[in-house]
Parts: sequence; C-alpha cells; structure tokens
Amino acid sequence: MSEQDRPGAALTPRRWLDALAVHERRLLGLATLAGVVAGALTLAQLGLLAWLVAELVVTARPPGELWPGFLALAAVLPLRALAQWGQETAGLEASLRIRRRARAALLDHLARLGPVRLASRHSASLANQLVEQVEALDGYFARFLPQLRLALALPLLSLVVVAWLDWLAALFLLVAAPLIPLFMALVGMGAERLNREQFAAVARLSGHFIDRVRGITTLQLFGRTREATAEVHAAADDYRRLSMRTLRLAFLSSAVLEFFASVAIAVVAIYVGFGLLGYIDYGPSPELTLFSGLLVLLLAPEFFQPLRTLSQHYHDRAAALGAADGLVALLAEAPDPVRGEGLRRPPAGPDELVRLVAATVAYPGRGAVLGPLDLVVRRGEALVVTGPSGAGKSTLLQLLAGFVGPGTGERRLAEDLSFAWMDQRPLLIQGSLADN
Repeated sequence: MSEQDRPGAALTPRRWLDALAVHERRLLGLATLAGVVAGALTLAQLGLLAWLVAELVVTARPPGELWPGFLALAAVLPLRALAQWGQETAGLEASLRIRRRARAALLDHLARLGPVRLASRHSASLANQLVEQVEALDGYFARFLPQLRLALALPLLSLVVVAWLDWLAALFLLVAAPLIPLFMALVGMGAERLNREQFAAVARLSGHFIDRVRGITTLQLFGRTREATAEVHAAADDYRRLSMRTLRLAFLSSAVLEFFASVAIAVVAIYVGFGLLGYIDYGPSPELTLFSGLLVLLLAPEFFQPLRTLSQHYHDRAAALGAADGLVALLAEAPDPVRGEGLRRPPAGPDELVRLVAATVAYPGRGAVLGPLDLVVRRGEALVVTGPSGAGKSTLLQLLAGFVGPGTGERRLAEDLSFAWMDQRPLLIQGSLADN
C-alpha cells in the first residue's frame, strides 16, 4: 500500500479521493476524451440536422440531392454511441480498480491494527465500511469525475459555436451558466452532511440488527422478541426518514438547475424567434437565417446538457465524501501503542520457536496485565495454557502472535515461525474444515 492510500492525520476525505484517482488517471482521462469526442459528434449531428432542414425548407432542394448530408448524419449516430460507450466503460473500469485498491488498503490496515485494537469496533460496522461505503465511491469515480471535466469542456465548445453564429445568443447562455454551479455547490454542502449522517445511521443499524440476530435465543428465553422487533423497526424508520431528506435535497439541486437552464433556453428561443420575424434589429439579429437560428436553438439545450448530467451525478460526489469521511477516520487510526515486535532476535537454541525473557504487557489505564514471564516454546511441542479467568491467557497468546508487544523484556521469534489464530468467539460457517 502506498503512502497515498494510507492517510495521515491531516488528510481530508477529498484529498484521499484525489489520491486514489491519481492511480487511474489514464482511464479517467480516456473517459473524459471519449466524452469530448461524443460531445463534438453531437454538435456535428445538430449542425447536419439544421443544414438539412434549411436546405429542404429554404432552398426547396429535393431530398435526393441531399444524400451526402443524410449519409453523414447516419455515420455520426453510431460513432457518437461508440464514444459514449467508451466513456462509460473507461469510467466503470477506473472505478472498479480504485475500489479494489481502497478495499485492499482497508483490509491491510485492519490487519495491522489487529484483533486487540478492533475489539472495540462492531463487526457489522466494519463490514459496512468494507462493503457499502467502498461501493459508495463507485459513482464518484465512474461518472462524476469524468463529467466534472466534461462540464467545463463541452459547454465551452458549444458556446464557441453559438458565438460564431450569434454572439448575442452566446451572451445569454454565458450569463446563466455561472449561476448553475453556484447553486449546485450551495445545495451540495447540505448533501455532504446528510450523506455522512446516513452512513453513520447505516453503521448503527447494521450493529443493532446483528446484535439482535446473535442474541435471538436469549431474547426468546426472556420473552423480549416483540420489543427487539419494535426497536429494529424504529431504527429502520429513522434511516428511512434520513434517506428521504437526502433524496429531497438531491431533487432540489436538479430543480434549481432545470429552472435556470429553462429560463436561459426560453430567452434564447424568444430572441431567435423575434429575430427571424424581424422584430429585433439589435446586434447580429438581422443576419439570422433559418440555419443559424435553428442551430442556435438546438445548441442551447446542448450547452446545459453537461451541467444537467453533472447535477444528476452530484449526489455521487456527496455520497463519496460522506463514505470517505468514515473510511479516512478508520485509516488514520494508528495501531495500538502496545503492539510491536519488541526485540526481534532469534531464540538461543535451533529447536526453539519462541522465547520470552521477563516479558510484561501493560495497557494504558490498566497497568500490567501479564508478567514478568519467562517462556520457551520448542518445535513439535504441544503446549496447553491453563489458569483462572483473568489470569492473562488471552494476553499471552496475543503476545506470542504479535498482536501486542512486550512493554519490558524480550520476545524472541524464530525466522520461520508461522501460526494460525482463532479467538475465543470464532465464526464457524456451515461446510468443511477447509471452508472455515
């Protein structure tokens, strides 16, 4: 795992997402390039359509004479579909690789933390982070990041074409364009907070549900199944209300964009209509033709289409930032200070696997819980550790496994030492010993 995948204390969720994206910048760049090609082909398609209509209506040319235009239009359509497919495929592949890398980084970090440090965390919450919260990054990398770049490039390309046809119509579009990202950002601030709350609610609900499932026998013995069921229903209803608040905010952001886009398109349509009728003689309006006016009308919605698509994927950004907030907090958690290798030197004898020399283990706030202890474990030897509850049997096994380190003394391990670990409450699945 690289340093970019393992955040430090000062790394924010946004910087962590950016660091993950660096690893797949080629695929993300390919997705953006394919989107630009698809946008350029869309402009060509609209230009051909406006030219064909103008030739058929204004010059009254027979359709048979316009076969090159129809042939070009037929060729543009599959090329545009191919470019859109390439954009989606490259984005999905980049997202898949990034999520695989993020999940591997999380698993590696959990292994370094060890079972002692993870004992205070609920397994359902960790499973939710490894599965659901990592999956929540999908839309951000597959759709939002490529579309964010396209939302800058494609409107600019459309604006250049509109300005070449009629600079006054381009001015109308240019005035409305900055308002859309502004209101999207304002709405997105609240969406990020709601998504963080939503992921926290899912983690709590997961832990709440799995606790009730594990304790179903005890609940039945004491006749508390009805109360437990009511608690699960109440927690699920809280999550439902939070989800509806998040969706309400997402729909609000789309409504804001549609309002400003509709107003701008309506203004352009009114301008083109009155310009063609001769009611407006300001600026370039007297030079409007059916071709230029129709193409401007066709390009006006296309100018806002990348921003519309970005608005649709803006909730993916909020969901990813909400998920990354919890993932960064987990990755930034340092391993327990009592964990370590101590003095890693081989044992004195060739037949020795482990030797403890006056080893002690102490936890912050609890003091010494084991030792000083001298112990030798030899090859081929079967060792049984017995003692009353609280004597330190589990701590001794954790010390031998390396999950905790000796506070004082030495722990000497053979270089070829390997071990398997099973805690006091192992998870056994139905199947063979190899399956488990």
